[in-house]
Amino acid sequence: MEFNLEGKMFRSVTNTENGEVGADTLFSYHQRESVVWAEYEGGDVVKGQLVANVLASGQLDMRYHHINRRGEIMIGKCLSTPELLSGGKIRFKEEWQWLSGDMSSGYSEIVEQ
Repeated sequence: MEFNLEGKMFRSVTNTENGEVGADTLFSYHQRESVVWAEYEGGDVVKGQLVANVLASGQLDMRYHHINRRGEIMIGKCLSTPELLSGGKIRFKEEWQWLSGDMSSGYSEIVEQ
């Protein structure tokens, strides 16, 4: 699947219990060729950033970091798989793992707004 994420906004629609991103977290995406980056905040996230490479499969291989409401700096990695929804919006299905804290893994989905 080919896409351009420049200027697109996404919101979390589901996350496992060990995640910190929720329905109040808004992502602002940018893209230049196969490089993607975003800023995110809201809910339990005070401020966050991510960077990703677009793989040949269309998946995003990303790393992220943010400061949560407890003042902790959290970091992680994620493999994000795009899905085109009816109406042309994009959903990303995300398998992630903390690289800080308890090192646990989880699953989340974000949808284009």
